[in-house]
Amino acid sequence: MGSLNKPCYRIVAIPGEGIGPEVVEASLKILQRVAQLEGFTLLLDYGWLGSAALEQFGSGFPQATAQLCEGADGIVFGAISQGGLLELRKHFDFFCNLRPIRIVNSLLHKSSLRPEKVQGLDMLIVRELVSGIYFGLAGRASDERGAYGYHTMRYYDEEIRRIARKALQQAQQRRGLLTVAHKENALPHLPWTRLVQEEATQFPGVIVESMLVDNLAMQMVLNPQRFDVILAGNMFGDILSDIGGALVGSIGLLGSASLNADGFGLYEAIHGTAPDIAGKGIANPLGTLGACILMLQQWGETRAAQRIIAAQDRILAKGYRTADLSPQGEEIFVNTEILVELLLEELSTVHILN
Repeated sequence: MGSLNKPCYRIVAIPGEGIGPEVVEASLKILQRVAQLEGFTLLLDYGWLGSAALEQFGSGFPQATAQLCEGADGIVFGAISQGGLLELRKHFDFFCNLRPIRIVNSLLHKSSLRPEKVQGLDMLIVRELVSGIYFGLAGRASDERGAYGYHTMRYYDEEIRRIARKALQQAQQRRGLLTVAHKENALPHLPWTRLVQEEATQFPGVIVESMLVDNLAMQMVLNPQRFDVILAGNMFGDILSDIGGALVGSIGLLGSASLNADGFGLYEAIHGTAPDIAGKGIANPLGTLGACILMLQQWGETRAAQRIIAAQDRILAKGYRTADLSPQGEEIFVNTEILVELLLEELSTVHILN
């Protein structure tokens, strides 16, 4: 950290591949401008992950990137197609993944649902990120019936308890309702409901409900406004949060924060590399920017976060749209560069109350 009057934060940017470099660079420009406006400074380093890291270092998650991230205040990540990300999450124990799903009023008609179904939508998915089926025993083998593959979903009780505590804290700060996604009718040895309810005794103001994950997915489509905080394991949270993209109009709008017990975090959009539009200059940077907003909030730079949110909402209200939002009628198609320029201009005119 810098002086008391002018905080300094060090960011490690990992652009990745596909549209990753485009959305990361766009978001960093916005961050630098808001830092100037709000009186703090940013130091920037670049790291490698995925195919670029494999080519240069012989590893999808090289030691050089791990060392670079040590002691940083946050990691801003783009996207990769394979190799390295799970290792990065595990290395820093980024077990708590926060995925806000918030509708912008000017995009109500972009939702896959009728506007009245999503107006005011504001939910948070809390996803366990370093255990479960993505990290369990896996492989290929064969027996008398032939070749087969397997992946094992394993959770230690304490892994469920610690993510439950984080979800309960979030619900306590929001509207006080926590919905637990589970599949205990088919997976009875993973007692999410019981373990979360036991932790909930320390959070008397929070109502806990459990819901089979398939029903929960259906209810997110039928009545998304009923949800406040949704807690899910790794695979279920991955799937459920993608539904959020359909609810708000595009998966390109959604960002996430992955935090460890110390509050150190990895910030990224929830979309992938989108190779079909990579290099065309039309990628939507608002998902990565949303992740950067979460980073600012984690640092306590709430005015900076509010300034970006207000600027973004005003730009969207004026009808500017990237390609993924399918401009129609009087809406105005803009590419990534123009959207960034508009946001930079708007940032300076936003007034944030103390």
